[in-house]
Amino acid sequence: MNKSPKLSIVIPVFNEEGNNALLCEAIGKELSAYEYEIIFVDDFSTDGTREEIKGFKNPNVVLIELKRNYGQSSALAAGIEYATGDYVITMDGDMQNDPSDITMMLNKAINEEWDMVTGQRQKRQDNFLRTLPSKIANYIIRKATKFHITDAGCALKVMTAETAKSVPLYGELHRFIALNAHIEGARITEVPVKHHARQFGVSKYGLGRTFKVINDVLLILFQQKYMQKPLHFFGNLGMTFFGIGALINFYLLVVKLMGEDIGGRPLLILGVLLVLVGIQFFTIGIVSDLLMKTYYESQDKKPYNIRKVSTFE
Repeated sequence: MNKSPKLSIVIPVFNEEGNNALLCEAIGKELSAYEYEIIFVDDFSTDGTREEIKGFKNPNVVLIELKRNYGQSSALAAGIEYATGDYVITMDGDMQNDPSDITMMLNKAINEEWDMVTGQRQKRQDNFLRTLPSKIANYIIRKATKFHITDAGCALKVMTAETAKSVPLYGELHRFIALNAHIEGARITEVPVKHHARQFGVSKYGLGRTFKVINDVLLILFQQKYMQKPLHFFGNLGMTFFGIGALINFYLLVVKLMGEDIGGRPLLILGVLLVLVGIQFFTIGIVSDLLMKTYYESQDKKPYNIRKVSTFE
């Protein structure tokens, strides 16, 4: 590019009072040579987060206030939609991402023409309950997709505006921005970045997110491989289970013809029933998610409602 690109830094925040001022100051020092906007998306904080951001009176700051707590994915979606920069930078509001890494990542994206440069947190300063879901998700992603990103959950990302605005963000998909962009054909690379311990506020992550992460990964893998041909997935399952059931029934028929009683074998019935019930639940989950996606995208509905947008010109 002949001139410095405009940058949009999108930061979803929820009860991050105390971190916002430090983060805004650090970003300003790092990006003083660029035209930039910092888009704070307040996900219905209950502390003094909004008042703290409004008190900056910084012309580079935009505050988007959501009407209720929608979650990090929806908050990111609101900020990315508002963004006007040539490049969109996402990061957490807890000061664990270091703004000093932004310029390095941006230069790599521009000079090497990457669609996305994502961070790989070095010496991660999180406890076991927060890192476990991330490790599980990263392992499943690498094994199932051959997408060799070692830290897909790192919030610090630099991406072209086109890439950022094309990635679906609803539910809990903020963890898989890089994977979804990869599926859409984006060129992605990973670079080591610094990671700091949280100074203010309380972490919103815990062991309970492990199951959410696993469910989201399974959904994305299904969408990647079978979205346009679901019959290949469900048909193969159906034929497999039908074949197994037919063999069992044939065996029981032979046993019955030999004079043995087959009515007293509840364990076999229980096992088949549990397998079928598991498949039904998984199928219902996929269908429900596809219906939700159709609901939002076919009608151009947003998974969030904005109460107010504040600028400080």
